[in-house]
Amino acid sequence: MKSSHTPVYAVSTGARQGSWNMAFDTELLELFRTGKFQKEFGKESMLWRFYAWNPPALSLGYGQNPSEIDEESCRTEHIDIVKRPTGGRAVLHIDEFTYAFFAETSRSNAAIYEMVHQVLLEALLILGIEAAFCRTTPDMRKRYSSAESMSCFTASARNELHVDGRKLVGSAQRRSDRTILQHGSLLLSTKHKLIGKLLRCRDKETLSRITRDLDSKTVSLFELTGHIPDFTTISNAVIASASKTHETDVQILKEDEITSLF
Repeated sequence: MKSSHTPVYAVSTGARQGSWNMAFDTELLELFRTGKFQKEFGKESMLWRFYAWNPPALSLGYGQNPSEIDEESCRTEHIDIVKRPTGGRAVLHIDEFTYAFFAETSRSNAAIYEMVHQVLLEALLILGIEAAFCRTTPDMRKRYSSAESMSCFTASARNELHVDGRKLVGSAQRRSDRTILQHGSLLLSTKHKLIGKLLRCRDKETLSRITRDLDSKTVSLFELTGHIPDFTTISNAVIASASKTHETDVQILKEDEITSLF
């Protein structure tokens, strides 16, 4: 996807409600699928979106059973529950930097997955974090049949980003014809571990395994650096890295330039 003739854009939509965030990603996917975005902003154009969540939200993968979530606990903790347009398992969106990438491409899902994480890998280097690709993939069908798979961050897919074997970035994809959406979470603090309190699981040993997995298999920027970079600092690092990877200057769009196409 490297080409000096390919226009690459970025938009920052800040912190919004979970339902708004997921609807916006879905609308953007449709803009690319129908060609409206490319017609407005250029053939083969690509888009990066940066966002956060206010209030915190727990998102379920597209095919995940909502009965796995304790709705009463989420209400008590003022945490929204939403469905993602992508697959995977539950993610607690709290103290995280979220990205989404959109493109119309014939490249494989795996190739896009690796490319997007390469951009994030180099952005983390700008932030002083030396991450690495996960080079193995568990049997997801087998894993999803187990109760401890309810949290997305307890397992890693090939080419997700680790630091010393602990997951820092988790991502998911959805494809519609030649159009692809990939979005994911960069953990900023340890608050994602609170997800154990929001799962409907009566088996104490399973909950204990989920807690142990989150402690041993995940890591946040705060744990690595002792501070949390602000939203703009992180987005600027991703933009700089994307400009290098895509071999073109990333152009910044305003939110209303996109919503006018909906």
